Amino acid sequence: MHIINREIEGKSAGYWALLCGLGILVLIGLYAAYNMEHHGHVITGMNNQIVWGLPHVFAVFLVVAASGALNVASVAGVFGKKAYKPLAPLSALLAIALLAGGLAVLMLDLGRADRAIITAWEVNPTSVFSWNVVLYSGFFGFTAAYLWTMLDKTAKPLYLFAGYGAFIWRLILTTGTGLIFGFLVARQAYGTALLAPKFIVFSLLYGTAIYVLVLMAAYGWGQRALGDEVLRRLKNMLQIFIAASFYMTFVYHLTNLYFAKEWDFERFILADGGLYTTLFWVGQVVLGYVVPFILMAAPATRSNRAVIAVSAILIILGALAQMYVTIIGGQAFPLELFPGFSESSSFFDGEIHAYTPSHWEWMLGIGGVGIALALVVFAVKVLRILPESLADEVADPHVKK
Repeated sequence: MHIINREIEGKSAGYWALLCGLGILVLIGLYAAYNMEHHGHVITGMNNQIVWGLPHVFAVFLVVAASGALNVASVAGVFGKKAYKPLAPLSALLAIALLAGGLAVLMLDLGRADRAIITAWEVNPTSVFSWNVVLYSGFFGFTAAYLWTMLDKTAKPLYLFAGYGAFIWRLILTTGTGLIFGFLVARQAYGTALLAPKFIVFSLLYGTAIYVLVLMAAYGWGQRALGDEVLRRLKNMLQIFIAASFYMTFVYHLTNLYFAKEWDFERFILADGGLYTTLFWVGQVVLGYVVPFILMAAPATRSNRAVIAVSAILIILGALAQMYVTIIGGQAFPLELFPGFSESSSFFDGEIHAYTPSHWEWMLGIGGVGIALALVVFAVKVLRILPESLADEVADPHVKK
């Protein structure tokens, strides 16, 4: 393969309109954060029972997807697959951008973002939240170093070391994110070590789906050649990750159903949870798994680019539904304060907790997405991230010339 990376020109009205549109989304998110800081979280739908709201759904989704977005670069560098090497720089860039967007939402939602620097010297080794401060910083560092070795020929001797470092750290990062919930034993939806590998598998699916959409948009709008073989490989990867994600979801719920103490929670999610049940079956399972898998596997549609793009969009929608069910649904189910006993008070004991996200929460979450995409759109203009051509005869090492 003879690949030449070039910046996009970024001089057209369409490019500046896109960048300005994303800038508006960022400003909307900042405006929401300002109002939430000024008036307090009382203007949101959050309460003393649902303390992690819709912004956390967006934040955790973006953080998990950031790890998965690095998957293409890992396949190229760690597993030595030459066909993926031209795709690797965009993979690393997207991982950095998604993590930045997710952390922006997370910090602005928690309040007092100005005090975040305290976490640098007030580390609590017994807190998984404190671990994640180190994990997020490390991911930025390893991924940025990996991207540098891809773009700078003088850094090529460090390429393999940076690739392995980024690969290992992304697994540690996603494990830490899953254990934020896995260590919360007070909540029946959480408190299981299965959440660590489950989040790793989910990250592969979510990040790759976003990568496919960004790649197709970049080459379509930039009028650069994108070969069918590149999309076929990514499509097959998505199908494998859908199957793996469905398997982890099945095992998680099967494990809960095996224990009698979890039956009430499983009944809530799978049958009697109203919105949460609908989001699980219709959003996560049908739209997120079944429909895109069938579309990408059916002979009549598997080679259609529009179908691949639609499938990636459905996967992302299913991912947001999954995060909503996990984060919001897990808090909505009442706490079991004294296992084996019944208790009664005026403090919502045994009640399903109500939650309706406010427009401020939607604005903040969408602002985080805007930050991530704006970083990518700007970076491809100033850095040599994208190959001039990914046509089959250029990007596929097996094509005979």
